Amino acid sequence: MAKDFSTVDASLDKKLQLRHLPFTKTIDNFVLKVGEVFNWLWVILVAVIILNVVLRYVFKSGMIELEELQWHLYCIGWLVGLSSTYIVDSHVRVDVLSDRLSFKKKLWFEFFGIILLFLPFIILVLYYSVPFFELSWTTNERSTSANGLPARWLVKGFLVISFFLLLMAGISRMTRVLATIRFGLDKRK
Repeated sequence: MAKDFSTVDASLDKKLQLRHLPFTKTIDNFVLKVGEVFNWLWVILVAVIILNVVLRYVFKSGMIELEELQWHLYCIGWLVGLSSTYIVDSHVRVDVLSDRLSFKKKLWFEFFGIILLFLPFIILVLYYSVPFFELSWTTNERSTSANGLPARWLVKGFLVISFFLLLMAGISRMTRVLATIRFGLDKRK
């Protein structure tokens, strides 16, 4: 049976059972809801792939539009999925350094990882992706292929949207780590 991730639950945090605050629950629930909406892109992507395969191999007529749509859907689904994956702590982690640390040291390790690595990376991507999107928008960028899709700026806009969601998720997690350091574990989970 599939697990419902529609609301924040203490069991979602796989590694560190972090304390939630109303502020962090709101952010996490919002990001998860956005992720749930965009999860339907994967179903649409599979349908587009099947349609493209049938057109190409059964009817001998592939469509460039469907090829590009596949990549656009994959890009948007993957980018938006980053933030909800981070919220539920299902992202790839390298715990070689923190595995043997005490719980409190793991919290500090997580905090400094967010402050020194995660947030600067997110801010750097946002800093460079906004002009990247703006240029695409103002020039009304489209595919270079003759039958390609218009509005390439839409896909580039999801770079900004997804990294903003990831920034929100990072701020929420950092706040949760600090709250857990300051107040300890929430026994009411």
